[in-house]
Amino acid sequence: MRAIWGATRLGLAMLLVASRLIAAAPSQPPNQGGPTDEKARKTFAEAEQWQKGGYKAIAFDMFRKANQQDGGRCALCLRRAYSIAEHSDDFKGEETVLRDWLPLADTDQAKAGLRLQLGIALQREGLAESGGKREKLLRASCDELKSALTLDPMLAIAHFGLGVTLAHLNEDDAARAEFKEFLARNPGNPEYRQRAARYVDRIELARAQMAPPFAVTTLDGQHISMDNLAGKVVLIDFWATWCGPCREALPHIRDIARKFQGQPFVVLSVSMDDDAARWKDFVAHNEMTWLQYRDGRFTGPMAKMFGVNAIPSTFSIDADGVLEDQHVGDASIDGKLKKMLAHAVELEKSKAAQTSADAARAEQ
Repeated sequence: MRAIWGATRLGLAMLLVASRLIAAAPSQPPNQGGPTDEKARKTFAEAEQWQKGGYKAIAFDMFRKANQQDGGRCALCLRRAYSIAEHSDDFKGEETVLRDWLPLADTDQAKAGLRLQLGIALQREGLAESGGKREKLLRASCDELKSALTLDPMLAIAHFGLGVTLAHLNEDDAARAEFKEFLARNPGNPEYRQRAARYVDRIELARAQMAPPFAVTTLDGQHISMDNLAGKVVLIDFWATWCGPCREALPHIRDIARKFQGQPFVVLSVSMDDDAARWKDFVAHNEMTWLQYRDGRFTGPMAKMFGVNAIPSTFSIDADGVLEDQHVGDASIDGKLKKMLAHAVELEKSKAAQTSADAARAEQ
């Protein structure tokens, strides 16, 4: 699972963009509130009961059956089925629902949004496989993303997704071209622009288990993003004031922050607290002087991007932005951080030497 973690989180982040398009995709059917056929309504109700009981696989099949009984025009049936597949990382299920959904799209923009999501679903599905099946799915991902761009050339994020897929197919020149196209067509979205620029410079990073391109404003008002932290080792700790094991781990986090102070190292604590006042008081009382951010429960943007559903949960990210999952209770984490920091120092020296060499050539 770790090999596909980065791709999974990337896919989810990109789907947040695509979902804005897909929300209006099935504008053709009048039954937005649910199925109209009597049998379909009964099946839909049964699907809801199965879902409430925790039987997601059965509920998924029943929602799809309700859509079929409703003449393939039940947008709500498909939304519910898709939600189950998405939250279960059921890539094949996502693909199946999206193919059911395509006939409902009646505008090029709606079709493009669906093709984009289908391309990302196939990308994620392919990265979970190996050999010929992997390549077949990644090729299919390319086809869908290209179709999305044909339908809506302004859908710049599809260039980013296509670049990632091509990089995993080791078609590096084509992948760079897609990232450059994304940069040319997408003046906004600074987090993805920074990531795309890094991929153009070092295409191998597009194949790595990269940390999601998050951006947050911390308790002290600093605006930080993953790619702004390039060149630094980052330790992200998800916690909450109400979490006993988190409080027990706090002294170790504090020790790590102090131990590596002054080095290319950043600690970011991400709170799952609902109560902002309680969180702020706890941070001040416990002298948590490193970067602090409150995400709020497990439905917050950071928790979703990192797939966090339990705490404490701690992630370390190296100077290249490559992610590793860790646990702060692991006594060996200090040694691992030292190695990552040594790499960060060497990387900075290499960049400085390259800058000096470039300047010398420019003077000649």
